[in-house]
This record gives sequence, C-alpha cells and structure tokens, in this order.
Amino acid sequence: PLSTMMNIPKLLILLVAGVQAFAPHPRTNNHDIATVVFSSTNAGTTPTLDALEDAKASLVSTCGRTPKASKMEINTLVDELEIMGENLGIGQASSLSGLLNGEWELLYSPEDATRSSPFFWAFRKAFPDSADQIFGITDAIPSPIKDVGPAFQQIDLNAASQSGRFISRVKVATLGGFATSIMTTRAAIVGIEGVDGIRLKIETTKPEESTVVKTLLGPLGDVVNENAPPFPSGEALERAKPGSSEVMLRTTYCDEGLRITRDGERPDDVYVWRRREFASFDFL
Repeated sequence: PLSTMMNIPKLLILLVAGVQAFAPHPRTNNHDIATVVFSSTNAGTTPTLDALEDAKASLVSTCGRTPKASKMEINTLVDELEIMGENLGIGQASSLSGLLNGEWELLYSPEDATRSSPFFWAFRKAFPDSADQIFGITDAIPSPIKDVGPAFQQIDLNAASQSGRFISRVKVATLGGFATSIMTTRAAIVGIEGVDGIRLKIETTKPEESTVVKTLLGPLGDVVNENAPPFPSGEALERAKPGSSEVMLRTTYCDEGLRITRDGERPDDVYVWRRREFASFDFL
C-alpha cells in the first residue's frame, strides 16, 4: 500500500533517483522449446565439448547483439546450453563447486542492468502491489537522461559454512552523463539451497563514486564518497514486510568463464554473466 511505502521515503528516493528498475514480464516456458530443439537435432547422441563451447559462444554473441535480443531467444539458447552441460556434467552444482566465487560482469539482463541487483528482487517482495507501478515510471526514462551499465557482481562463498559475502555494483548515469554513480548493494550469504541456490540477505545500498559529490565538493568529494554511510536498505525492507530482505539467487550453469543465474522467485528471468577474475579466497 502507498501508506506503507511512505514510511520509508529514503528507500523510494534511492530507487527513483539513483537506480532504475523494470517491470516484470509474463513467464514463458522455453525449457520445453530448448528440449525439443536439442533432442530433435541430437537424438541418440551425447553432446561433445566442442558443441558445448559452440553453444556458449553463440549465447555470448547473442547477448551482445544490437538491437538487443529478445527474452525468448536468450532463454532458448540458455536452456539448450544447460541441457548440454547437464549431459556432460559441466557447469553443475554451482553452490558446491567453488566456481561461483570471483567477480562477474553482466552480459544480459531481461531489462536494464539494474534489474540484476538482488535489491530489486527484494523490493518486489516488500511491495508486491506497488513495485510494478514504480518500475513502470522509471522504465519510461529515456537515454541520454538515464543510462545504465556496466554491472558487476562479487561473490565470496564458503560452501562448508554456507556463508559469505555478495556485492552488486551497477553504474547509473543521468542527465547525459553529468551525474554518475555506482549503485552498490551489499548482502550476506546466509545459506545454500540444494546444489544451485544461495540465499542472500540484503544489508545496505549506497551510491558510490558520485560525480555530483565530487563536482560540488571538489577535493573533499572523494573523502565524502568514501565515508558517507550506506543506506540500511535491508532494515527498511524488513520494516515494510518481514522476510522481504532475503532472496534466492539460483545459478543453473557456472563454469570457469560463464554463469547463468535466475531470481529464485522468477526463474524465467535469466541473467548471463562473464567472469572477470577468480576469487582470492582471502575471506576463508
């Protein structure tokens, strides 16, 4: 309800002013499509490593295409790749393999890059009746007034203790690039679900490296950027709806270079990530 949302104005200001989110789309069952395509062209055969690499290359190429590939096209390629990986035993058990750890760059999101941040998954849980309306307003902001990306994620998971740290960073530029910041959400990894799911508890959200602060404060800008406290977005979400700050990140394929992740509550929303570097494991 709108009255509930008014109780946490900082959260909504953070959403509308700094981070652009996007309205959901109805699910389509592309896994069945991919199964038919794969089985009809490879009936009675086991996929080869070369075929898997070709499927990965095709997916990466399609993710970078202009104009942007449709959600159905990406999901079909993803599902075919996942079937090959499962048959070959590659990219499986992401929560236990250790390959989740490291830094990842977003290649594809169903909407803009901000939607890849689990903050927005949690926001939808907190405000299921109002989130889509707010997302629709921010969706309508055109470029160059609003530009988003690139987006990165840092994952440090200790599978033995089922705990760790998660950081989402998304660059947001407004007013033709005059005002930019890195919208950073930090979360705790609080558990593992099955062999491909990790539970995230949102903690804070902060616009880091703000060019507006640097412009207004000059030499003091960097000091302010570094020392300004983050907004306790997790606490605000919990006040709005208990339990909403915790979301499920489910990774259905992950190898040394490519990761496919889904929102646990919206499995048809696929996010494709490319590894930038492996984890240092200093957190263990």
